[in-house]
Amino acid sequence: MKHVLPIVASLGLAPYAMAKPCEELKAEIAAKLDAKGVRNYTLEAIPADQASDKKVVGSCEAGKKKIVYAKKT
Repeated sequence: MKHVLPIVASLGLAPYAMAKPCEELKAEIAAKLDAKGVRNYTLEAIPADQASDKKVVGSCEAGKKKIVYAKKT
């Protein structure tokens, strides 16, 4: 029983631990794309409800915003 409490407590805090600031997450995603040789793209943080028709590559601010990828023309 004493092992269950820490697990339950950590599950309750998991969403807060994963709530990264958008600029930090955009920088991490950009670094990965650059390392793979991807060029001419944009990453934008937009409200989650506006991302339905876009390519979502990340989520930030506890799911309130989505990072969307677009290829520059």
